Amino acid sequence: MTPFTILATIAAYFLLLFIISWAVNRRKDTDYFGGKQTPWIIAAIAAMGAPISGVTFISVPGMVIDKGWSYLQMVLGFVIGYIIIAYVLVPLFYRKNLVSIYGYLDERFGVSTHKTGAWFFFISKMLGASVRFFVVCIVLQSLVFGPLGFPFAANVAITIALICLYTARGGVKTVIWTDTLKSLCLILSVVLCIIVIAKALGVEGLFSAVAADESSRIFFFDDPKSGIYFWKQFLAGIFMVIATTGLDQDLMQRNLSCKNYKDAQKSLIFSVFTQAIVITLFLILGCLLLLYYRSNLGDTAALGSSDNLFGAVVASEGMPVIVGILFILGLISASYSAAGSALTALTTSFTVDILKTDLKSEEMKKKRKAVHYSMAVMMGLVIIVFNIINSQDAISAVYTLASYTYGPILGLFCFGMFSRRSVRDRWVPLICVAAPIICFLVRYALLHCTGYVMSFELLLLNAALTILGLFALSRRTA
Repeated sequence: MTPFTILATIAAYFLLLFIISWAVNRRKDTDYFGGKQTPWIIAAIAAMGAPISGVTFISVPGMVIDKGWSYLQMVLGFVIGYIIIAYVLVPLFYRKNLVSIYGYLDERFGVSTHKTGAWFFFISKMLGASVRFFVVCIVLQSLVFGPLGFPFAANVAITIALICLYTARGGVKTVIWTDTLKSLCLILSVVLCIIVIAKALGVEGLFSAVAADESSRIFFFDDPKSGIYFWKQFLAGIFMVIATTGLDQDLMQRNLSCKNYKDAQKSLIFSVFTQAIVITLFLILGCLLLLYYRSNLGDTAALGSSDNLFGAVVASEGMPVIVGILFILGLISASYSAAGSALTALTTSFTVDILKTDLKSEEMKKKRKAVHYSMAVMMGLVIIVFNIINSQDAISAVYTLASYTYGPILGLFCFGMFSRRSVRDRWVPLICVAAPIICFLVRYALLHCTGYVMSFELLLLNAALTILGLFALSRRTA
C-alpha cells in the first residue's frame, strides 16, 4: 500500500466529514454548545464509538500479546459504571439544565471549586486526547509523511488543522453526527479485517486455536500484585468509567443533547453494551493478528512494542491492499473524530467554566473561536512533546494519566452528591493538587519496597484522598 493510496483514503474521509459538518450546520442559528434535540438512538451510536480512539484501534489488539483478554475485566466494570451514570448523574445534570457539567461544582461549593474541576478536566482531556491522537500521527508518519519527506511536526500540524476546521463552526451537533459515522466505519473495518485475516490463516480449526491460545485468557485471579488482577481491573473499571465518562464534558455532551434524561439513560445503556461487543471484536482481531504474525513473520519480540502488531501485519508482504485500506479507515475514523470531540469539549469547558463567558453575548462568539484555535495549537504541541518522552504502550499511558487527573474530579462530585457539608472553597485547589502528588509517592514506594504494582486502583486512592481532604476542611451545614 503506497503513501498516495493512504492519502486518498484520508482525503475521502475528510471530504465526507466536511460534507456532514456543512449539512448539519447549514442554518445560521446553529448552537455550538448543543441543544436538547438529538434522538436517543443517534446519541447512543455516537456515544458507543466516542471512547474508542486510535489508541483502542492500535493498542487493544496488541494487548493480547502480554495481557490476553484481561481488558474485558475492566469492560465488565464499565457496564456497572454506566448504569450508575445513567441513574445517578444524568438526572442531576438534566435537573440543573447544565451546559457544562462542572457548573454543578459552582452551585454546590463555590467559584474556586468550580474552576478547580474545570482545570482538572482541561488537563485530563488535553493530555488524554493528545496521547490518543499521538498514536495515529505515529502510524501516518511511518506510512505516509516519513516516506514523503515530511517531519513529524508537519504531520501533526496538518492533521490538527484539518480537524480544527471542520469542528470550529459546528460544535456538539457536528461531533454527534461525525461520531455516528465513526462508529459505523469502525465496526465495518474491524469486522472486515477479521474476515480477511481469518481467511488468510485458514478457517478450519481457527476458532478452537484462538480459544486454546494463552492470548485469549480473560480472567486473572492468581496474582493480587499484578496490574491485571481481576478485582483491580473490575473495580477500577466501575470508577474509571464514572470519572472518565460520567464526569467528562467531552463524553457527556452527547447525552446532554438528548430531549430529556430518560432518552439520555436509554442512550447510555444501549451504548455500553454495544461498546462491549466492539471491544470484544478488537480482542478477537488481536488474537488473529498474533496467530498470523507467529505463523508468517516470526517472534513478536521483534515488534518492540505491542502497539506495533496491527501495523506490522498490515504492512507485511502477501497481505491484501484492502486490509491496509480498512486499517487506515478504522484508524482515522477513530482518531479524527475523538480529537474533534475533545477540541469541542475543551472549548466549551474553557469558555463557560474558566472564562465565565455569557453564552448569549456577542463576545462569546469571538472568545469561543479564539479558544477553539488555541486548544488545537496546544494539543499539537503536547503530541510533539509526548513523542519525545513516551516509553509505554499508549492505552496504559492514557489510563495512568486518567488515574492522576480524574481522581480529584471524582472526589469533588462524590463529596458534593453524598454529603451535605460545606467546604472552605478557597482551599479546594490545594487539596486537589495534593492528592495526585501523594498518590504518585505511594505508588512509587509500593513498587520499589514491596513489588506491588498499583494499577487503575490508583484512581480510587486519588478520589479517596480528595474526599478526606474536603471533609477535613468542611463544616456541617446548618
